[in-house]
Amino acid sequence: MYKKILITGISGLVGNVLYKGLSKEFYITGVDVNSFLDAPTLVADSTNIISIEKAYKDVDLVIDLASVPSQFSPWNVIYDNNILCTYNSLELARLHGVKRYIYASSNHVTGMYELDTPYSDIISGNYSNIKSYSRITTDMPIRPDGYYGVGKSFGESLGRFYSEEYNMSIMCLRIGTVNAEDKPLNIRQFATLLTHSDLVKLVKSSINASEDIRFGIYYGVSNNKWRIWDISNSQEEIGYAPSDNAELYRSK
Repeated sequence: MYKKILITGISGLVGNVLYKGLSKEFYITGVDVNSFLDAPTLVADSTNIISIEKAYKDVDLVIDLASVPSQFSPWNVIYDNNILCTYNSLELARLHGVKRYIYASSNHVTGMYELDTPYSDIISGNYSNIKSYSRITTDMPIRPDGYYGVGKSFGESLGRFYSEEYNMSIMCLRIGTVNAEDKPLNIRQFATLLTHSDLVKLVKSSINASEDIRFGIYYGVSNNKWRIWDISNSQEEIGYAPSDNAELYRSK
């Protein structure tokens, strides 16, 4: 259905993982401020809409990763870079008739829930008193835990507008913890890990989902025993079925 995919921010960790996982099935191009030798990539700054426009020509689907990915980024970085990159990418996708747009949002859009019990206990590894708990769903109010989360919530809101105003298919993925080591590096990550394999599954599910989906928000997390985010809508709407469990890495 979608033959040519553009990945913005392709040279980063997530971009590398997705390129390796998707390139055998799809023709992948990229745009990035840094060079990426594995795929045809336009080296340009996504804050400059004119300099990146040609990357969007004849593209069926965009996977938008372009941003400074640190959750600790100050407001000026989010304002000057991340928000502008998101707008430029969505606008060019609209102008060039892109059929589906997959936006890399973040779990930090709802990060303040982690201050509440039982989530605060789970991410600190205090499991003993937890019998059962309700997970954080995508229809709960946003609670960003920093300017990075605020910027990602802007991207979700802009995606909703483009979906309804321009009839674009927009899918926002609230990505959990993806790291180069592909395993938990601290206690929190036993709840939040998204393995490379499950990341690829999530994006493939988004690519292959029904054309009838005009807008959706989906948590991206592996099938961890102690995950705090609900993925039932991801399973029902796009068929996402994660197979990895962070408990595999728990010290005996």
